[in-house]
Amino acid sequence: MPNSDQEIIQRILAGEKRAYAELVNRHKDKAMTLAMRMLKSRQEAEEALQDAFVRAFKALPRFEWKSSFATWFYRIVYNVCATSLGKRGEEIHYSLDDEESLVHVELTSDDYIPDLQFETSEVQRIVSEVIQNLPPKYTSIVTMFFIQEMSYDEIVEVTGLPLGTVKVRLFRGRSLLRNALVERFGNDFDGVTMFKDFDDKKESVE
Repeated sequence: MPNSDQEIIQRILAGEKRAYAELVNRHKDKAMTLAMRMLKSRQEAEEALQDAFVRAFKALPRFEWKSSFATWFYRIVYNVCATSLGKRGEEIHYSLDDEESLVHVELTSDDYIPDLQFETSEVQRIVSEVIQNLPPKYTSIVTMFFIQEMSYDEIVEVTGLPLGTVKVRLFRGRSLLRNALVERFGNDFDGVTMFKDFDDKKESVE
């Protein structure tokens, strides 16, 4: 049975520095997906991921297990990528636009966003491609929720954003995703069940 993250971290803190490679191998793929979706450049994503792993290693002695290692590490990845985007002039943190929408989000419920399911691998490929082309502040939230199956609480922990802002961006990101897919396939697109009842519900949160 594979060692847990906590067991591996205990070994690292006890002086077994090489054990850090186990953590890297365990979390690098999901972290790379998030970095790629946010930065939209493999080279920049690889650099951000390397920076995040170095930061996480240095910060391990201060890790208090108030969340899982994965959530804690993904927050580091998110912040490194957000800093890179900020240098480009792309703001993905809390904004006035988000604040103005919070009152409307309160009218929605968690079941407004059903699980993402794909009918075919081709649809999955296309959805992944479309998500990649969303604006970064929506791409990150959509990726964490639908692709990495994080809960609202985990996304809040990773991003540091208010829950209402997460819901706003998730709703808007999904709306952009749906529009892109409809444009590609036509109004009869039915390959992704995440859009079930979407049209009936969208008026209450816009």
